[in-house]
Amino acid sequence: MTKPGLPRHQQRGIWRDNMTRAFGLVGTIALATALFGSAAGAQTIKIGVNEPLTGAFAASGTYVVNGAKIAADEINAKGGILGKKIELVIEDNKSNPTEAAAVAEKLITSDKVPVLMGAWGSSLTLAVMPKLMEYETPMVVETSSSGKITTTGNPFIFRISPPSAVEAAAFKGIVDKLALKKVDFLVINNDWGRGTAEDFSKMMKDKGISIGLVETMDQGAQDMSAQLSKIKSSDSETVIVTTAVDQLTLIFKQAAALGLKKRIITTGGSQNPDQIIAQAGAAANGTMHLTTFLPWFPDKTPNPEATNYFITEWKKRGFEFAGCTESFRGYDGIRTAAAAIEKAGKAEPAAIKAALWDINIKGLNGDIVFRKSGPEGKESGQSQPNVYLIEINDGKVGMKTL
Repeated sequence: MTKPGLPRHQQRGIWRDNMTRAFGLVGTIALATALFGSAAGAQTIKIGVNEPLTGAFAASGTYVVNGAKIAADEINAKGGILGKKIELVIEDNKSNPTEAAAVAEKLITSDKVPVLMGAWGSSLTLAVMPKLMEYETPMVVETSSSGKITTTGNPFIFRISPPSAVEAAAFKGIVDKLALKKVDFLVINNDWGRGTAEDFSKMMKDKGISIGLVETMDQGAQDMSAQLSKIKSSDSETVIVTTAVDQLTLIFKQAAALGLKKRIITTGGSQNPDQIIAQAGAAANGTMHLTTFLPWFPDKTPNPEATNYFITEWKKRGFEFAGCTESFRGYDGIRTAAAAIEKAGKAEPAAIKAALWDINIKGLNGDIVFRKSGPEGKESGQSQPNVYLIEINDGKVGMKTL
């Protein structure tokens, strides 16, 4: 504001003074806002959650997220970590690798999370990995099983789920008892499925088992009858199937309709046998499944007390028991990230990454301890969970008797 009648140079001086005060006020407000925002954000410790909540893998991703929420609530009820509550920043990667990478970048750059958990599918996790490298932020991998995840040289990856090679190694000890002679494969056409066929084929060839057909199916495929017809006509006695639960249900129904009588064994550790029973009915009878958690038999798990707590809490929230075989991964994943933050003593990516190498907690499927995997100097962390073989008979889940 200027004053009429004053010389022009004095008016310019008054204008400059007013503008200086105005900018000073704006600066003060901006500083106060920044400080307030920082203080507000500092009241919680954020953990990013990158999961498929829509798209082909939505059911599985939702189970994992609900398990993660149970872990966060449990930790917060006990006082949180480092004197602060955990805040899960949950984002939907839409079952799409491009979205998964974008979600990771948002969580790191906009939400300022110091550690992530994700991203369910192997293709989703592989898409996220360059972002972890770029922003030097660690991620706990709760589900993905492609061998590439821990062997390509990404030191920000810490996986608690078994890669397909670990599943294959666990299966190696029981193939003789199953009297396998020739095996076909039907796998989802992505890194997870193709990696499983490769790792299991290698193990079986070493055991003298013949490998027959390797059939693939697209992620969204609804009709697998062409592949199943080929498998029915082959001279194998067993078919290894790798895909998510919804496609498995379709496969079992279509196999029954075709009169395919071969032994079916699924891999992946989270096929949700109870959901398969509910959706496939009698078509699921006789199928066998490699799994990494035994919610049907809590006393046979490595941590019965924690298993019973988790199952009780899961049911208390109104969730279907069927989801336990996947939701436990989210539960263990958040507990792993929280343990690392606690050990690091601060919520900073570099400190959390270093601390992940030193944690030792008892997960629902075994001790979570990370061993080095991958190229020297750029190793990823890989835990070694337990692997079990179960069988569905008369609409019920049982341990396979060998």
